[in-house]
This record gives sequence, C-alpha cells and structure tokens, in this order.
Amino acid sequence: MSTFKAPKGTYDLIPPQSAAYLAVRDAISGPLKRSGYGYVETPGFENVELFARGVGESTDIVTKEMYAFETKGGDKLALRPEGTASVLRAALEANLHKAGNLPVKLWYSGSYYRYERPQKGRYRHFSQVGAEAIGAEDPALDAELIILANDAYRSLGLKNFRILLNSLGDKECRPVYRAALQEFLYGLDLDEDTRRRAEINPLRVLDDKRPDVQKQLVGAPLLRDHLCEACKAYHEQVRELLTAAGVAYEDDPKLVRGLDYYTRTTFEFVHDGLGSQSAVGGGGRYDGLSEMIGGPALPSVGWALGVDRTVLALEAEGVELELPASTAVFAVPLGEEARRTLFATVTELRRAGIATDFAYGGKGLKNAMKSANRSGARLAVVAGERDLAEGVVQLKDLESGEQTPVALDSVAEEVRRRLG
Repeated sequence: MSTFKAPKGTYDLIPPQSAAYLAVRDAISGPLKRSGYGYVETPGFENVELFARGVGESTDIVTKEMYAFETKGGDKLALRPEGTASVLRAALEANLHKAGNLPVKLWYSGSYYRYERPQKGRYRHFSQVGAEAIGAEDPALDAELIILANDAYRSLGLKNFRILLNSLGDKECRPVYRAALQEFLYGLDLDEDTRRRAEINPLRVLDDKRPDVQKQLVGAPLLRDHLCEACKAYHEQVRELLTAAGVAYEDDPKLVRGLDYYTRTTFEFVHDGLGSQSAVGGGGRYDGLSEMIGGPALPSVGWALGVDRTVLALEAEGVELELPASTAVFAVPLGEEARRTLFATVTELRRAGIATDFAYGGKGLKNAMKSANRSGARLAVVAGERDLAEGVVQLKDLESGEQTPVALDSVAEEVRRRLG
C-alpha cells in the first residue's frame, strides 16, 4: 500500500473506468465542435474576486465551498469552483469580443473544486464540460445550447433525464419581483443566515433544499407572474424553438440555479436515477456578468454538464457504452532477434494508426499470450527464430484461435484487412 491516498472527497480516474469518462467528454463536446464552438482552457486558479463578484457573495459556493488561499506574494486566489467566470475573463482579456464576429462561441473541459460534504455524485473535485456563447442576445442561441446538450445525452443512450426550464427576468422586472419576494420572506420563520441571504439575494432562498424551508415557501410569489412583456416574449421564443426541435422540457417556476449571475433563461438537466443529487448539469443566460467583472456589456448564455454525474446516470440506466479496445494487436516475440524485429513491426503498425502493444520484460510464450488475452486485442503477432528465418510471423486470431503465417513485409496490410 502507498503511504498516501487521494484527498477526501476526490477520486482517481484509472483504466478501465476512465475510458467511460473520456467517451462522455467526447460525446458532449462533439455537437459543440460541429456548431462553431472553439476550445478554451483556463488556469485551475483565479483571483478570488473574480468568483466573489461573478458567482455572487451570497452563494454557498463563495461563502462556504471555495478553496481560497493567499500566495507568498500576497495575491488572494481561489481554485476555480465553476467555469463560466474564468472563460468570460479569458475572452475579455484576449479581446475576443472585438474580433467582429459575435457571439464568441467557446467550449471547455476540466476539473473544478468545491469544499462540501462528500457523497455519491457530489465530490470536492469534479469534472465538467461546458459551453459559452458570448456577446449576443438571441433566444435562438439559448435554444441552440439546450438542444446541443440534449443531443449529446441522447447520443450516449441516456433516456431518463428531464430538462427544467424557467426565466429569471432582467434588470427591468427582477427588482419588482425581488421586492415582492423579500416581503414574503420577511414574514417567515427563517434562521439568521437565511434572513441575511434574503436581504442580499432573495432568489437564492428559493434554491434552499432544506425541507423545513421548502415547506414555508409554499405560496411564495413566482417570478413568471412578474415578468415584463419583453422577458415573456423572449422566453416564449425559447420554448417555441425547443418544441420545434423536438426537445421536451418542463416549466419549473421555482428553478433559480445556484449562481447569482443568471438572467432570463435558466435551465437544468436532472436524472431521477441519481437520488437527491439529481442534477447532471445546467446553465442559463448571464447578460450582466461581463460588466460585473469589469468588462463591457456582453449578453451571454452557457451551460456546464457534469462528467461524473453523467457517468452515474449511464450506470443508473444500465447503459453500456461501446468503447473501442485500447489494444487491437499484441506482439509476442520469442527470442532476442524476434524482439528487435517485432518491436519494429509494432512501431510500423502504430504509425499506420493501429492500436498495438508489446510483450515487454522478456516473458515466455505462455505468460506473453496471457498478457495478449488480457489486453483485449483481436490479433496477436507471434514470431520465433524459425519464423524469421522463413521471413514470416504467425498472425493469431485471439477470438477463434486460428493461426496463419503472414509475410513479415505485409503484416500491416494483413492486419488492417483482418480488423476491417
């Protein structure tokens, strides 16, 4: 046993399970790459104020869950708890919004960090794939992102997820609703922390998962009843576009999400097979975030989908992904001359795009063939001194057991033919 273990609330991705995570990332990013989204990668830590301003000082993420620290030089930094603020900061810093082609469409993948009570489906280190469309206010853009996420999940074989949809209004109608909600909340029996949250951002109280709080929220005013005409029309267009694309959704007037920057469209992907941690991803429009972090007005929309949660959802539905074998061909040399010759053959096969491995460590035939079978390879290339003297190798089908001699200079061609 090693002296050290992974920190509490974290996990290691190791084969063969890691192959499913890679497949999920590829499936989620695939539709984005086909829709004009370019890849962006940001540092694992940022100035703590970026998240305090952007995510919101009243959120649990900032007040309780952020890994914040001070460097030797006195800089106050935080491990990134989410992706949107970092991606927007990167886009602004690189002046991507000035290139003249809005929206700027970006996708990303990486690890994020929150200090919270570890449980299945909720970790202190977790993986997400996200997408942001920066600099355009268009209901078609909101619908596009929801459709792309829906199509990614369908391509994985997921069926039992639901899309919850709501509108949070804008700077015109939100203040009216905020006042009505605060008046309602001040009449409830709330603890001190929740009262303080109601003063800073009352919508966050609606997101409180505690049953005693939810019980008191019955009869709370709903934002949909306070939306201005422009927000109503915008939200109706999003709904119509989703319906036309055949994407089912559920209107959820209490959906607010856990971040302060959302405006208008907000949505969440949930899977009922995951128990209390049912959200697998979500997002929404954040028209004021750029200004919050010192940039110009850039209406934007985006989402992040949890890779960990998606893998759990696949397991809950019993979906087995069709993963390509990490090894298609396994080379087994018998003797030093065969070792040098087959190593060259392995290199040739790899350069031809064929996943190939080698029996390292001078194993005997029996142990080397065990390694070949464990590798998942379809074919084994076996050669000894007599084979090489005749200018051939033995190509063995590991499924049928059939073995045939193949000329050494045509191994790659024959292997490609056999693998189809």
